[in-house]
Amino acid sequence: MHRRPGLSVRWKLTLSYAGFLAVAGALLLAVVWVFLLRYVPDNSQGLLGIAPNRYLLVRTFFPAAAVAMVLLLVFGLVGGWILAGRMLAPLTRITDAAGMAGSGSLSHRIRMEGRQDEFRELADAFDTMLEQLESHVAEQQRFAANASHELRTPLAISQALLDVARKDPTRDRTELIERLRAVNTRAIGLTESLLLLSRSDRGTFTRESVDLSLIAEEAAETLLSLAEQRGTTLDVTGGATWTGGSAELLLRMVTNLVQNAIVHNLPVGGTVTVHTEAQGDASVLRVENTGHPVPPELVPALTEPFRRGTERVRTDEHAGVGLGLAIVHSIVRAHDGTLDLVPRPAGGLLVTVRLPGTHGMAGGGVRQAPPGS
Repeated sequence: MHRRPGLSVRWKLTLSYAGFLAVAGALLLAVVWVFLLRYVPDNSQGLLGIAPNRYLLVRTFFPAAAVAMVLLLVFGLVGGWILAGRMLAPLTRITDAAGMAGSGSLSHRIRMEGRQDEFRELADAFDTMLEQLESHVAEQQRFAANASHELRTPLAISQALLDVARKDPTRDRTELIERLRAVNTRAIGLTESLLLLSRSDRGTFTRESVDLSLIAEEAAETLLSLAEQRGTTLDVTGGATWTGGSAELLLRMVTNLVQNAIVHNLPVGGTVTVHTEAQGDASVLRVENTGHPVPPELVPALTEPFRRGTERVRTDEHAGVGLGLAIVHSIVRAHDGTLDLVPRPAGGLLVTVRLPGTHGMAGGGVRQAPPGS
């Protein structure tokens, strides 16, 4: 924004200090005149006939008062300039740090020492903002690099398959088409996941009143065949649990959680339990599954993009690219909720999602039961 040049804050404070001193001096002179000099008679006789009168006092007092006023003004300007500089020194450091951040250097920190005051509160808040911004930029850069790598892999495989087909025209085209279809499906799924992750991060969705119990039933119905193929028992319990948000995103959140629970379960005889309930002002969704033990140190990294569980087999038709829990975390965050992952002592994982609760008829609409449920 273009602004006309003006006085600096330091000059404004300096002039304010000098002005206050000048006004205080003028008031002091006025008090002397009102309460002292005006009561001195014009003609007074003292000892030996010599005594000060009003004329002599005024003639002697006002030149000295004028000199004192000039000295006060000069003292106010010099002292105000020095004091304003000392007071605004922290602001100068904050401005320099903001300029460095604007030029792309996010690693600089103010770290202002001293006791707490308004400038140090501002400096601490600015340092916190820089830390979060630097972390966010680093995360975005890492995400972009990982996404580029993941997208390049299916494209490179497709290119290799096409090169093989071109060099060997006698190769079985049915097998080639199936492999190309599988690779293309994987690339499309990755692209859709990236778009969904970006959408949930922005929080640009219409909120409505949604029943998590119906969402859980719909997700379980969709993944029932996968659970049966793997010999996993899928159970949905709990009553109506209302929250506000996007039904589409919440369905994707629950679906990802249930699919991860199935895929990372025991080879045969595993169980997945999905439970919904209202706890006070919160709506709670729990997805618990059996499985192999999960190292506690691995849990915090599971919600990072492109991080896969150690048991995930890349050749499986349901193997993902490590965005499942990252999308879940992003959706929960966009809905002002919390996500907790706790390893079960016997193996597997317990995932708890807490979202703000609402009444069933609140919001713009009500999520209806899925067909056939």
